[in-house]
Amino acid sequence: MVIVGISAYYHDSAAAIIEDGNIIAAVQEERFTRIKHDPSFPSNAIQYCLDESGYKLSEVDAIVFYDKPFLKFERLLETYYGFAPKGVGSFIRSIPIWVKEKLFLKRTIRKELNKIEDLGKKSINLLFPEHHLSHAASAFYPSPFEESAILTIDGVGEWATASICSGRGKEIKIHKELRFPHSLGLLYSSFTYFLGFKVNSGEYKMMGLAPYGNPSSDNYATFYQIIKDQLIEIKEDGSIRLNQKYFNYATGFRMVFDRKWEGLFGIKRRTPKERIEQIHMDLALVIQAITEEIVILMAREAKRISGSENLCLAGGVALNCVANGRLMNENIFQNVWIQPAAGDAGGALGAALTAYYIFYDQEMKTKDRDLMKGSYLGPVFADFKIEQSLKRYKAKFKKYSNLEETCKACARLVSEGNVIGWHQGRMEFGPRALGNRSILGDPRSEEMQKKLNLKIKYRESFRPFAPAVLRQDVNEYFEHNEDSPYMLIVKKVQQDQRLHLPKNYHSLDLLDKLNVNRSKIPAITHVDFSARIQTVDGEYNPEFHMLLEEFKAITGTGMLINTSFNVRGEPIVCTPEDAYRCFMRTEMDYLVIGNYIFEKTSQPEWDKKDKWQEKFKLD
Repeated sequence: MVIVGISAYYHDSAAAIIEDGNIIAAVQEERFTRIKHDPSFPSNAIQYCLDESGYKLSEVDAIVFYDKPFLKFERLLETYYGFAPKGVGSFIRSIPIWVKEKLFLKRTIRKELNKIEDLGKKSINLLFPEHHLSHAASAFYPSPFEESAILTIDGVGEWATASICSGRGKEIKIHKELRFPHSLGLLYSSFTYFLGFKVNSGEYKMMGLAPYGNPSSDNYATFYQIIKDQLIEIKEDGSIRLNQKYFNYATGFRMVFDRKWEGLFGIKRRTPKERIEQIHMDLALVIQAITEEIVILMAREAKRISGSENLCLAGGVALNCVANGRLMNENIFQNVWIQPAAGDAGGALGAALTAYYIFYDQEMKTKDRDLMKGSYLGPVFADFKIEQSLKRYKAKFKKYSNLEETCKACARLVSEGNVIGWHQGRMEFGPRALGNRSILGDPRSEEMQKKLNLKIKYRESFRPFAPAVLRQDVNEYFEHNEDSPYMLIVKKVQQDQRLHLPKNYHSLDLLDKLNVNRSKIPAITHVDFSARIQTVDGEYNPEFHMLLEEFKAITGTGMLINTSFNVRGEPIVCTPEDAYRCFMRTEMDYLVIGNYIFEKTSQPEWDKKDKWQEKFKLD
């Protein structure tokens, strides 16, 4: 049985294909179109999935969309009615678009599928599970667990904004839902907006900014109390009620009422180009702390209801790695597994799995570990494709005879302070680069964080970088000794790796804090001694594992900086051509694609007409 799942028309469109429950391929549309968070119909992603599986569209048993458009339309209508006459402008603008483009989604999907393959009069089975069921399925079915509690948290699906479910075998049971307009995801996005970052893409920036806040400051205490008194009511089971007097997302064009928030917090809404002040950092820290409190309460409720020792997480809030780390520290569950494509992209995979196990009533296979294959589910490129695609650039390279020689050479280059673009094997599914589409650097370097941010990624200097560490060495460096293959957990650096901070540390300006050397691995140590950890074993990524082993042989450190292979505002690179363009646009020193190594100083001069900064806008 072959099933294709799709997500589209909001953000992070994607497609996935499964065969008899086995995940064959999954990929976001943005990787092909080069439009970050592309919401359009995932035609390229579907075509790739079909090509990888060897099936034609006409041979697929079902196409499954990740939510129910009629339920979502019902929510829109009831919301506008409930808030009337407020929101009439938004109603007039959005409802005709819904009626024209989204309400009759079956017709739209069939039209788009016929562009991929002329299906004639062949009927394709179209299915529409609910949004949070798709999230729950994406978390539970690929997890290593036979039974589990399941917690999904995001902005909003149709009505649900969070759900507590349990999974056993092929069954998923929904126990409780939090409903719109009360949403932890939308609360977090509201602060993202107020602090000057872009909603639906800048939330991770706010998470990275939060540790610069001072938990002992008067600002922190004041903001914490204001939020608890005025904005949100938190109940024992983790459910919340947001005071809609201050929020505008239900019927307006912005997340919040700017003037009301400015009056509430005593600061102006920050615009994206304005300087980040300490007061912004303190506010980011407060909402991060409150988010963590709510996630933990929800998890305790999931434990109470399910009685399980296992927890699966999905939904956009499950990408909050700091909250995930704190949740694990609470030891509510013995085992926690997080879907690596936890956001809407992963809904495509969840939709396909929902159809297979629930609609078609197929039996669950026995699992000895998770079924995501390391999340390496995207395209791979053979040597002839690499050479063919880079001929147009007259690219100069040295080809090594085998992987071991390539890794030895690359490890030496990184140990000498060079920044490497690393393009290997199948591309990752989800928002994290996990060692196949990565930019790599030396974590021991005091200057590497600033160099990567300002000269490679062209992004804000405060943003941290993640370590990829050999699984057997993780506890040597971090207060963690479990698998973390998907870079979704933040943990502290071990005490013996830390250096002493100056006494006036919390009073320092943001940039001055950045200049303080905090540990023996400074390039991956955030200002609060934390790091977003990726553990690497040799089963799913032997190439990356070998590189780490070679770097350890040279330096004694089984760890590398691993950040996504892209510049700010650009999707992660997909093809060798994408990788070469990104390499030439930045101050990267070397590019490695398969067993080909490209040295920057040996390349032809890059096209000065390439206005990529205009194409990739700040996100």
